[in-house]
Amino acid sequence: MSLLLGNAAAILIGLSGGLAVGGGMVSFLIVLDIVPRLAQMTRTFDKVHVFEAAMVAGVMFWTFADFFDWGIRGTPVLASALGLLAGCFIGMLAGALTEVLNVLPIMAKRLGLGGYIVWLLMAMVMGKVAGSLFEWIVFRL
Repeated sequence: MSLLLGNAAAILIGLSGGLAVGGGMVSFLIVLDIVPRLAQMTRTFDKVHVFEAAMVAGVMFWTFADFFDWGIRGTPVLASALGLLAGCFIGMLAGALTEVLNVLPIMAKRLGLGGYIVWLLMAMVMGKVAGSLFEWIVFRL
């Protein structure tokens, strides 16, 4: 009986977490108009459905890859290159979000750091790089 309750709780927690993350992702895409802006920038308004289908296919693929522990065999050089590309993507996404939301200029203005915005950005970038390297070198070895 306790095994059944434990499994039911795990299913409920997993579905709740998935719905929360999925809802957040959908609201992120809708509020920031990611797909229409992409179509506008590439002048491919007639291909909006292709962009949406590609996003859904990517989510489904990586969900299955995570659930079924799919892996790619390769060398450490390949892993380093893929990690670098993934890091660049995440960094560019974070930078685009802050640019779209005007977080940094507003924060710098309110804190009186308007002339130091470049230094603020560099400190954030170097902090992220140092934290990532620390995690990968210290905790992954």
